[in-house]
Amino acid sequence: MTPAARVQTAAELLDAIIAAALSQGAPADRILSDWFRTNRFAGSKDRQAIRELVYRAIRACGPIPQTGRAALLRLAEEDPALLLQFDGSRYGPPPIEEGELVAEGGVAPGWLAERLAASDIGDVEAQALLHRAPLDIRVNALKADRASIALPLEGEPLPSQQGLRFPPGTPVERWDAFAEGLMEVQDGGSQLACEAVAAQPGETVIDLCAGAGGKTLALAAAIRNQGTLIAADTDRARLSRLAPRAERASAEIAATVLLNPGRELEALEQWRGAADAVLVDAPCSGTGTWRRNPEARWRLDPAGLARLTALQQHVMDVAAELVKPGGRLIYVTCSLLDEEGAGQVTAFLTRHAGWRAGQPGLPLGQPHGAGWRLTPAHDRTDGFFVAQLSKP
Repeated sequence: MTPAARVQTAAELLDAIIAAALSQGAPADRILSDWFRTNRFAGSKDRQAIRELVYRAIRACGPIPQTGRAALLRLAEEDPALLLQFDGSRYGPPPIEEGELVAEGGVAPGWLAERLAASDIGDVEAQALLHRAPLDIRVNALKADRASIALPLEGEPLPSQQGLRFPPGTPVERWDAFAEGLMEVQDGGSQLACEAVAAQPGETVIDLCAGAGGKTLALAAAIRNQGTLIAADTDRARLSRLAPRAERASAEIAATVLLNPGRELEALEQWRGAADAVLVDAPCSGTGTWRRNPEARWRLDPAGLARLTALQQHVMDVAAELVKPGGRLIYVTCSLLDEEGAGQVTAFLTRHAGWRAGQPGLPLGQPHGAGWRLTPAHDRTDGFFVAQLSKP
């Protein structure tokens, strides 16, 4: 493909990504993967160049752009060399017309940028949310140790106990160590959030929003398969991915529980008031993960955020019923908005008399409200809010 043809293809793919964002359709990665699979004429260098163009254009636009072409013209304001490809050549984009529409820049849609600023996310922190993320792994302590594991590349040790960092795009999932369950891909901030649970061998630990089980596997390693670990979620498809992952990691899960939304405690009745620790990795806006999913900025609106905060409140209340006296609830969101973090904890403490908030004392991050916050600019991790709550 010519450079101009790559630009035109990127514009068309961006059109599909914009349409999917507006309709809550497939994510950008899936749209790109589907196109590459069905258009074999695009070689590996073409695919790499197109993917890079698409994601650079997404990051360059704050509000959702009107068209893919408008998004690329916005990117061209940062990279003027790109303008040379709008030459009207065969398979390339038509020449630029005077006064043509250019997408708006910025960190996010206006209302969302305001919410970030109100949550003490300044310009430097906000811009860092759009930088490309490194690739972090967690060495599986059930099978290996960070200090002695043999890998094709040497990773940078992270402040988490078993974390290593590699450059973006490192093909770690092709390594033998991955196939053998010696490691998992997991952001360093996510690893620290799991360490905030302080799970110990012999404890009963519930991962209440387990999803596909990334944090569940970290908890299994923390308790050394010596205790009772329960993984629960309302999403059958995501939860079904845990079993093969657990087998590969040699992680022992005592029970995998599919929950009925609104009736979660019925399925978890046998563990009511019995858990030493409950991890609530709550469904959230994902504002802290924009480095990996920059088009997520275009999928959120105020009504959607309100639904998420209501769900977070509900899940925290469910978790409180599962914690035994003297036990702990660890609340985590990969969001930097206060209504999903510090504000939720303040409201929880108002609803639940006697509960106390303590700082998790992580090696990265800063106190924020009644919890702890990790940010890309300050900590070189995804954005996280973590709170450790103790039951009287």
